Amino acid sequence: MSTAEPRTTPKPLLRKVVRFGFLAVALGFGAWAVAAQWDAVLAGFAKLSWPMLAASLAAVVAALLGAMLTWRTLLADLGSPLPLRPAAKVFFVGQLGKYIPGAVWPVLAQMEMGRDLGVPRSRSAAAFFLMMPIQLATGLLVTLGTLGWNRYGWLLPAVPVLLVLLEPKVINAVIGFGLRKLKREPLERPLTRRGMLTALGWALAGWTAYGVHLYAVAPQGGLLFAVGAFALSWCLGILTFVVPAGAGVREVAMVAVLSPVMDRGSAIAVALVSRMIIIAGDLICAGIAGLAARRRSL
Repeated sequence: MSTAEPRTTPKPLLRKVVRFGFLAVALGFGAWAVAAQWDAVLAGFAKLSWPMLAASLAAVVAALLGAMLTWRTLLADLGSPLPLRPAAKVFFVGQLGKYIPGAVWPVLAQMEMGRDLGVPRSRSAAAFFLMMPIQLATGLLVTLGTLGWNRYGWLLPAVPVLLVLLEPKVINAVIGFGLRKLKREPLERPLTRRGMLTALGWALAGWTAYGVHLYAVAPQGGLLFAVGAFALSWCLGILTFVVPAGAGVREVAMVAVLSPVMDRGSAIAVALVSRMIIIAGDLICAGIAGLAARRRSL
């Protein structure tokens, strides 16, 4: 007599359901918040001018360039220096995958495009996954330095952990362990302290540009406040990697951080505009990088 095995939901399907469910809930609450403050949101949009939006978009493009240079620095330090145009194409086009639910699409795209340029997949993956702790560590430090230790001191315990994880010896050991588990060849060149410090410098430059982006559409709290407000909302959004590009979570965090300097309706308008400008910046950077690389190859 045979006994039927219990049917289980495949894990990939379950993860997909959770991601889309979380996204639906986040967007649903976001739509409800906008509807509840509709008149105030419209008034907030009315305060924004085209020069403000143009300045904000230019700052976003500069911030995205800083992120690309962070990644390019890591890749070069690991042994695969790329010229600027091909590096920009791989990074910016690959980054469009972040708008698809799941965290794997950008790295898969960068691995495949990098392979065409002679970059080993393991090296592309290492550079990609190093970006998150670098951006989180610098983002949290920027938050504490600009918004105040007294108000956001609860972030402080995370900083030493991230700083330890940014020590090249620790990083090289973790990467080596992961590659051994995956039965892949070890990295030919370990990450150096000089490479890490250069990458951290580009990341900090990126946070400054993102702050200018927010300051252009929400100058009420000053530039330093804008830098910290965006850094904190981005960090909270990226930690919820189950939704594409932190959709909804970043906006909720930004509204909360902006609430001391503006009314809720205006804060919602600024958060929505910030999201749209960043999407536009991603598309512009990917388009320009793709065209530039194609023209170079002709």
